[in-house]
Amino acid sequence: MAGHGDGGARAISYIDGAWLEGNPAIIGPMTHAIWMSSVVFDGARAFEGVAPDLDLHCARAIRSAQALGLEPMLSAGEIEELCWDGIRRFPNDAALYIRPMFYAESGFVLADPGSTRFTLTLFEAPMPSAAGFTAGLSTRRRPAPDSAPTAAKAACLYPNAGLALREVAARGFDNAILLDPIGNVAEFATANLFIAKDGAVHTPAPNGTFLNGITRQRVIALLRDAGVPVHERALTFAEVMAADEVFSTGNYAKVVPVTRVEDRHLQPGPLAARARALYWDFAHARR
Repeated sequence: MAGHGDGGARAISYIDGAWLEGNPAIIGPMTHAIWMSSVVFDGARAFEGVAPDLDLHCARAIRSAQALGLEPMLSAGEIEELCWDGIRRFPNDAALYIRPMFYAESGFVLADPGSTRFTLTLFEAPMPSAAGFTAGLSTRRRPAPDSAPTAAKAACLYPNAGLALREVAARGFDNAILLDPIGNVAEFATANLFIAKDGAVHTPAPNGTFLNGITRQRVIALLRDAGVPVHERALTFAEVMAADEVFSTGNYAKVVPVTRVEDRHLQPGPLAARARALYWDFAHARR
């Protein structure tokens, strides 16, 4: 669940006007991005011949770059066109991860906006199983908006998630649940978190400590359109432990149930299955 790539999978990258295979060297030891973390990216998916919400992911890449003080030199529409060009370079049924990225080449602490560079990488990444995953509570927390660039999908935020994953993996779990700075549930380390209770769905309200995911927003809208009550609110870990169902939404795996939280075992439930089916129908334009 946590992994976002396979070193042996085919990858292509658009860099400075050309498509290159593999993992080309594009930064050096003086590049601002590598030692001062001026990197933002976004992730979209192509699978089963579709690429749902690709336009929204491209637009968020632009916003993330601007939030970090970078100067994007492409529009969201231009990035989307490049994404489709890359998708067509793989077999029609390939499952791909699509990653537009902006970073600064120069600067000292403060990135030089004029040195902003762009790369777009697509690589083969099978869709994770829908059978479910296990989750444990991490001692690490998502940062507050005044202590980290939480408005951006910034690379500098990911070491904290990685440490949370390492912590819970040592206890035998697949993913971590992180709280926000005041002790409410924020999200999983790699996805947004939902619970179901008494026929309704509940999910943490965006409070600036985690990204209001594109797949999260899509699933909420699909469930509400289907008549399922969805409540965005403060959510405690005790409520997660008492839920009828727990599931995740995120670009990488889309909608996946949780089969165990700490010492509580759960069965994949009907609302998680409904959310996943609605999303697949949306992705394939069956609605």
